[in-house]
Amino acid sequence: MSRVAHRWLAALVAVLILGGIGVAVTYRPRSTLTIGVYSGSYWGTPTGDCYQVLDDAIARFESEHPGIQVEYVSGISTDSYSEWLAQQILKGTEPDVFFVLPEDFNLLVSSGALAQLDARMDADPTFDPEAYYAPSLSSGVLEGRQYALPYESVPTMMFVNKTLLEAHDIQMPDNDWTWDDFYSICTQITDVDQHQFGVYGYTWLDALYSNGGTLFSQDGSSCLLTSEPVQSSIRFVQQLHELNEGYQVTSRDFDLGNVAFRPFLFSEYRAYQPYPWRVKKYSSFEWECVCMPAGAQGGNISELQTMLLGISSRSPNPQLAWDLIKLLSYDESIQRELYSYSHGISPLRAVAEDDEILSQLHKDIPGDGSGSFSREVIGDIMNHALTVPKFDGYDQALTMAQTAVAKVMNSGESAVSPLLEPQREINLFLSKN
Repeated sequence: MSRVAHRWLAALVAVLILGGIGVAVTYRPRSTLTIGVYSGSYWGTPTGDCYQVLDDAIARFESEHPGIQVEYVSGISTDSYSEWLAQQILKGTEPDVFFVLPEDFNLLVSSGALAQLDARMDADPTFDPEAYYAPSLSSGVLEGRQYALPYESVPTMMFVNKTLLEAHDIQMPDNDWTWDDFYSICTQITDVDQHQFGVYGYTWLDALYSNGGTLFSQDGSSCLLTSEPVQSSIRFVQQLHELNEGYQVTSRDFDLGNVAFRPFLFSEYRAYQPYPWRVKKYSSFEWECVCMPAGAQGGNISELQTMLLGISSRSPNPQLAWDLIKLLSYDESIQRELYSYSHGISPLRAVAEDDEILSQLHKDIPGDGSGSFSREVIGDIMNHALTVPKFDGYDQALTMAQTAVAKVMNSGESAVSPLLEPQREINLFLSKN
């Protein structure tokens, strides 16, 4: 989300908290249901008709609800969507249903803009929350309450430059590889004089999530900067950086084929592996994708990002709005369409692990890569992916923690002592939220 959009949402929260949610509402007639949606791909990957899935869902919804018309405004870019939505909420003209960007979820909940869904989920006999992967569904939960349903999920994966590994007679790592395997390969690959490096873009948070740790307690009441999983994750990334002898590896180094590993969203892999996009993006080397390496205290786990669907807390049509988000999120035929028009993974187990969907995925991913995503692998990735705990003040607390860790890593100091004071400051901040 851009800084401008974030300021809009922050202003929205302040206005609604100070003035209450009672802004004058000027909705369309009851026979019209509105949807807030962005154009293009949130994941930054090339797409076909970005509205096709939505249009098909609307056509079906209208046929099943005679007399109800569903409308949306087209052409709102992903970059300006947050600002557009904030403006609509401030004017009291927000859509009945809207897509919720992952980074906007906390603010929209804290402002009171999103309706709670727990009661509707419990009262709907045709809805079974067990149909979802638990991490995807929990992406729409804040402080134990469900405010949104998952639409599409994307885990972080590790891109591997197969060409560079083969040049060093190194085998592709398996999906159950470890930090030791990762470090060993980086050691063999790195040659500063030859301008070859082990990894770009692998952060201490990537390491932490695969090391069985989190940065904050589940309820958001305390920061865990000095915990052992955090400390060992920072030390591991420092060791990786030391291999580069002070050189700052860049994304261009990876694009040119000079780096063995780089974390990426799974959507990038699906989008750029097939021809012709792979030629336009990465044509100088062959590459593959595996799970993130497991730390000593964790597993092959990475963060999961999920696009969400929510209902306005002021919608005059809450039951119709529920029917619509359930169709988009929960209906298997609609969810199957995502694989033709987007690059994520369905949050529904039955769709993501379906033989026909996996066959389509394999056709999109030529060569040996197709075998990397069997039913078992997809299930393991999605079942064990990490949804970062959300709470009021999360974004600011995370920024404070990242700033403190960056100072430690740049100084080369031991991680514990310099982080004691930042941890106290973050805990004080959290206690006031």
